[in-house]
Amino acid sequence: MDRASIYDELSRVEREVVAGERQLAEQERLVLDLKREGQNTSGPERELERLRERQRLRDQDRQRLLSLLQP
Repeated sequence: MDRASIYDELSRVEREVVAGERQLAEQERLVLDLKREGQNTSGPERELERLRERQRLRDQDRQRLLSLLQP
């Protein structure tokens, strides 16, 4: 993979990381609101864990791409 392709891919992954952070914040807020209201949070908490795992994978992908750019 040439450097231009790596930068393109890194740019895409960075956008996904930002969007993922936004999704995580929204889901965390939902879980907290439901808890505050005394509602069942098991489904939203499972979704939160799924989102966290996807974010970990995005972070790993970003690190992999950054390492390819190191001399």
